[in-house]
Amino acid sequence: MLRAALTSGGGRLTAVVPRHIGRLFSSSSSSSSTIAALFSDPTPPADPAAAIQSAGVDLSHPDTVPALLLDPGLAGNYPAASRFFSWAASDPAAKAALNSRSFNSMLQLAAAHGDAERFWSLVTSMRSKGYGISKPAFRAASESFRAKDMARDADLLQDAFAAHGRNAAAAEVCKILRAPGKDDSSNLAMLSESRVEVTEELVALVVEKVGQFPRQAMVFFQWVEKSAGSGICWGKVYNPMAKVLGREDCIEEFREVLRKMRGKGLEMDRDVYVTVTDRFFKRKMVEDAVDLFRFMASRPEKLSKEDFVVFLKKVVVTGDLDLKLVTRVVSYYQHAGNEVKALAFDSVLKSLRSVARLGESGRVLMAMKEGGFAPHTVDHEKAILAMCDAGNLEEAHKYMADVEESGHKLGSKVWSSLVQKYSLGENVDTAVSCFHEMLERSGNDNENVGSALEALVSGLCKKKGAKEAFKVLKNLVSKKIVVPWQTTYKYLIHNLIRQGHLKQAFEVLGLMKSHGYPSFIDPCITHISKSGTVDDALGLLNATSSKGLPSRTAHLRLFQALLKEDRHEVAQQLLSQSPASIQNHADVRDIFSRIKVEEPIPAALADG
Repeated sequence: MLRAALTSGGGRLTAVVPRHIGRLFSSSSSSSSTIAALFSDPTPPADPAAAIQSAGVDLSHPDTVPALLLDPGLAGNYPAASRFFSWAASDPAAKAALNSRSFNSMLQLAAAHGDAERFWSLVTSMRSKGYGISKPAFRAASESFRAKDMARDADLLQDAFAAHGRNAAAAEVCKILRAPGKDDSSNLAMLSESRVEVTEELVALVVEKVGQFPRQAMVFFQWVEKSAGSGICWGKVYNPMAKVLGREDCIEEFREVLRKMRGKGLEMDRDVYVTVTDRFFKRKMVEDAVDLFRFMASRPEKLSKEDFVVFLKKVVVTGDLDLKLVTRVVSYYQHAGNEVKALAFDSVLKSLRSVARLGESGRVLMAMKEGGFAPHTVDHEKAILAMCDAGNLEEAHKYMADVEESGHKLGSKVWSSLVQKYSLGENVDTAVSCFHEMLERSGNDNENVGSALEALVSGLCKKKGAKEAFKVLKNLVSKKIVVPWQTTYKYLIHNLIRQGHLKQAFEVLGLMKSHGYPSFIDPCITHISKSGTVDDALGLLNATSSKGLPSRTAHLRLFQALLKEDRHEVAQQLLSQSPASIQNHADVRDIFSRIKVEEPIPAALADG
């Protein structure tokens, strides 16, 4: 071996040149001097490759460039050496021959001449190609940097060289783990024989590369646990383990990791917890997610309210709803010294609505209560309203009874909602019984009672007819002192007339009057004017009289409507049976005086 050395500007270059290099070109010094001459000018020749070849230099050999760069003939002219390397790195033919030794030789030159910018640019290029810094190059460059008072670059080089060593160790471990045709025990034995030192950095590097291959990761972790020294930080070992093993195909190993962490008093990093929890929920491993929540809740550092609420929401919307898991989550959070606020249930309701599970609201609230949450009356009411919205009426009804028996007095709003929902369904009889129960339990709150009664009347009209609706309403007004809304009365009158129940419609007018509402006679007049009899008309007029006195307005409107429909005979018969005060009223006489009819004017008008 021929050892060539050059000292330049306080730096030291070291190269080991094999003896067979002499066969590549006639003389090392003359060839390197030729290269130096070619690239001394900032503008290189038109065809450097041809000039180099004519000088007898074979750049295709892997040993040529390293030897040239460290030969005094070229190394002594750093600008020329730098231009030559740049050209070689860009020339397709020469580029193919550049290897790790070529880059390391150029690194030494750059360091020897204090060219930090060039040096670190070369390091970056080497990393992209997978090349590392050799020990000879590291030593020579370190000496050069120290000699030139470039302490910062020397320190950075020390870090870069150490990182390369760690990367090399990680690569060796990964190579063993991926060895084809080897079983786990063989891989474990090979790792034990590798002399690779277990460090936290090694764990992080290997996990990053084999994290998607749980089998390899488990072998690696077995080796780490067996080989790690006493100075290792186990938290930086078990957290990556948990992050990789938290999946369905190695869940037992994950649970074992949690047991070991608990035994060593180690805490799980938040990013690991979030990653694994999200993975569990995505794969519908809800029970495993709850077990992990328990592990986190037992830490000295409390989980935040937001952590708890977000987790609980995921439990109620993921997979099949398991109420025992809801209870466990609340219980773990409470036992850790936290308080579950009512806002948590509000958030849960929103999540239930998003997945069409509002019908489960009552059972979810009871599960939370079993875990330690103390719901107020308003929370129970929210659950009932949610169940009513979902159409889960039977369970809502039973839930209401249970809640009231436990001492909560529910407001009329929830009873009203239940009655309204029952009224929209087929079982309007249940709606009627619920309405009576509502009056007994929550009193006669006009606002909510009125809305419930309107829905009840509407449901009865559609399912059992307006006549049945009238019977129910009349009973409630007379015996329960219920005051229906004016709109309820109007709706019922319309339906009674449409279904041919004029007598009941007239009774409704009387009920309206008793509650201070103006008589709603428009549909009655319309119906009678088109097809009603004199008796129908008299029934309407009797219903609109006040204290035995006839309503002039009702008479006038009825006469006008009959005459407009050309029902003169009915109008005249009605007039003849009207009180004298109506017959002699100027407006009535005026209406009939305009009509030319063949039959004589009634005697009452003629005598007037």
